[in-house]
Amino acid sequence: MLHGRGGSAADILALHAEFGTEGVAYLAPQAAGNTWYPNRFMEPLATNEPWLSSALRSVAQTLATVAAGAVAPERTVLLGFSQGACLALEFAARNCCRYGGVVALSGGLIGADTGPREMAGSLAGTPLLVGCSDVDAHIPLQRVQLAAQEMERLGGAVTLRIYPGMGHTVNRDELDWVSTLLKTLAQ
Repeated sequence: MLHGRGGSAADILALHAEFGTEGVAYLAPQAAGNTWYPNRFMEPLATNEPWLSSALRSVAQTLATVAAGAVAPERTVLLGFSQGACLALEFAARNCCRYGGVVALSGGLIGADTGPREMAGSLAGTPLLVGCSDVDAHIPLQRVQLAAQEMERLGGAVTLRIYPGMGHTVNRDELDWVSTLLKTLAQ
């Protein structure tokens, strides 16, 4: 679970109470200074380095901890909100494989270039939720739609949910989607 800018690991971990699932372990790395990278996600990649590379390593290290516990990627979900959603999408796009799921709550792929990415591998049908408001002050609708298209092109089974007038938050429909996914994986 990846927190947003200004948030914390404890903040994002608190969402687990909303999922109503048993038999699920939740892990959340903490970003230094409560931010994964300093600039907006739509800036050129170079403007967010070396922080972005450090954030991606943090996700990789967390997933290595999960794998060391004998949990396969197919049973692992990457979930993030806002800046954490951007990071989750970016990590999955750069590290394509079959995950248990990827959940981007108000986010898009990182970088100014919105064209197709030349990535190795495939998401191989990974269930993905890309959810956001149509009027989010931080995440333009077009960037959400482009992220969903790109993740689908990379082989993800994308569910795109756009919520009219919602703002920059998480809603019950998104939480229910995650809950259903987690219950399926916990069986």
